[in-house]
Amino acid sequence: MSKSPDFIDEKAMRDLAHDSGLSIAIVDGPGEIFAVNNNSICSSLNPDGKFVGHCEAFCGTALEEVTQVGSRVSFTCHAGLECRVLPVENTEKPLVAIIGRTFTKAENYRKATERAISGDWKNYSPAAIFENVLLSGSTDALDKTVAKVERLVSASRGKAAEPSAALKPESNEPAEQPQLDEAASVNERAEQARAWRSFFGSILKIDYARAANSLLEFLGFQYGFNSLVWLEKYNDTFEAVAAFGDMKDRKVRLGLRPDDQRLVEAANNDMPLVLGEKGDSKTGRVMNLFPIGVDGEISAAIAVLDEIETDETRKQIVRVCRILAPQLEILRLRTEVARRETLTKAVRAFSNSLKKIDVDDVWLSLTQIAAEMLSAERASLMLYDERTERFDLKAMLGARVDLADDEELGTRVARIVFERGEAALIADVSRTGLPSLADQRGYKTDSFLSCPIKIGGHAIGVMNFTDRVDDSMFDKNALKLFLAIAPQIAITIDRAMLKEKAGEFQHLSVTDSLTGLLNRRYIEERLLEEVKRSNRHGLAMSFMMLDVDHFKSYNDSFGHPAGDDALRTVGHVIRETLRGADVAARFGGEEFSILLPQTTSEEAVAIAERIRRNIEKTKFVHRVVTSSIGVASCSAELCDSANLIAAADKALYEAKRRGRNRVQAFEGLTK
Repeated sequence: MSKSPDFIDEKAMRDLAHDSGLSIAIVDGPGEIFAVNNNSICSSLNPDGKFVGHCEAFCGTALEEVTQVGSRVSFTCHAGLECRVLPVENTEKPLVAIIGRTFTKAENYRKATERAISGDWKNYSPAAIFENVLLSGSTDALDKTVAKVERLVSASRGKAAEPSAALKPESNEPAEQPQLDEAASVNERAEQARAWRSFFGSILKIDYARAANSLLEFLGFQYGFNSLVWLEKYNDTFEAVAAFGDMKDRKVRLGLRPDDQRLVEAANNDMPLVLGEKGDSKTGRVMNLFPIGVDGEISAAIAVLDEIETDETRKQIVRVCRILAPQLEILRLRTEVARRETLTKAVRAFSNSLKKIDVDDVWLSLTQIAAEMLSAERASLMLYDERTERFDLKAMLGARVDLADDEELGTRVARIVFERGEAALIADVSRTGLPSLADQRGYKTDSFLSCPIKIGGHAIGVMNFTDRVDDSMFDKNALKLFLAIAPQIAITIDRAMLKEKAGEFQHLSVTDSLTGLLNRRYIEERLLEEVKRSNRHGLAMSFMMLDVDHFKSYNDSFGHPAGDDALRTVGHVIRETLRGADVAARFGGEEFSILLPQTTSEEAVAIAERIRRNIEKTKFVHRVVTSSIGVASCSAELCDSANLIAAADKALYEAKRRGRNRVQAFEGLTK
């Protein structure tokens, strides 16, 4: 696959691929015999050049389709890549040239990133599969390259004296370039050309953030600007993420959506959108907004607040933005893939850390792990007590002063975060209107992150972080990292709260002396608590009643001591089968009850089946012992403690009526 057929001018083909930024491959049907500037997705999916998997149905059938049609064909493959296929005639064997292998739609690129992160490509290395993804942003460049390849192949077959002369690029700059200033001297224009070539050649070698800053610096030096801002699409608005010159330390707010029709029209007309007041600069500042996007979708914009003297300069900047848009989109989406891969690894590491958490001080251990993930020297965890309507400080890390008895705890920011259910990401508290507490509490920086902890969509508390290890500000990446680990934090807190609730009942006589399980008194109290939580937060919850089958005959046949041993064994099996947050109790006699917080009916039935099978498989001294189980779950019609017990008991009765040694859900009785 490394050398082209003898009749192809290999150097000219490589020059053309480099000039267009597209892939060119010569294919004989089963695979590639020559490919240059190949898309890294194609190289990853078919490392030896032989078409396998889904590729076989596209590039693998290209020769057959061209032969049937008798002319060029086009297709968008399963990876979302746009391709053109040309017949290569008068050769020893039939061949076709596949040109493109490029994304012309940003949406297809996004789908590819999803496949790499969580879909059928997740086993490939993201670094390899997105190494040099091609994104042209339109079909124009693709069609022009197809025409050049066709001429090149024809010239090669005709043995032209200089087959590559007409097609050889004069420089390494893109085929489309900003027009140079006609009024400049020859030397100035040459210097401009060298600057453009150097910049365009370097843009894909750096990450997205550096590319944005580099472009602002380049425009600033080229045109003498000193007030430039890079605006990034974030949700439905623009957010300033980079600045040049005197805008570096200024906050920019732009009340303009990326899909604003005025901005779209400006992009279509190859001119910037001009905002502000025209005329004397003393009465107002004019902003020229240059949109950047691919396939009609604007993802960023460059704001120029300097005066732009001529329309020619505006057109040059528009041209720069249009040329660089595909490369910038590649960098942006490549960064997104890397970021999400990093988040996945972070969540996995966080999960592993939780398994080693200190059970004797779960609150402090949890806060320490979260703070380490966010590189914060100081952190706190506060849970909201609905009885007192105040925050309960569960843990504080790195504090210079003791805030446990502070009457104002959480009233400054945490309560707002809690009530709104939205995080507060503060780069500099002095810009919020809030007074700084750096002197009072010994903070090193004025940047902090305050995030709600939610269960079932409802906030139960707040975690706060400040003083990053490197003294940097908390940013969107820090917030995204917290949001990625927040569900696991919530689960850990919920389980710890359940254990604390269990501790509140320890002073009561709540243990069954025979089985070691909790007793009926405790399970009824806990059921009342869980029903309240389920109704308040909209959480799932299930309840089981279990009865040992034919237990009276077991006692009559083998005696009460043997019956007691059997009940102890059943209790042990139940305890070993359940999860950490589940609660099992001896309800009375040979009956057991099981409370399953945050468990749906389907999950509860599956757990009940495991319990039933485990009891049946357990070796009892005298004979096989089986059980019948009834399951009831909270619903809009059924979610109070008395009715749940009655529903589970009714389902249990039906399980016994239908032959015993079975599980019956109450839902099944009502359908």
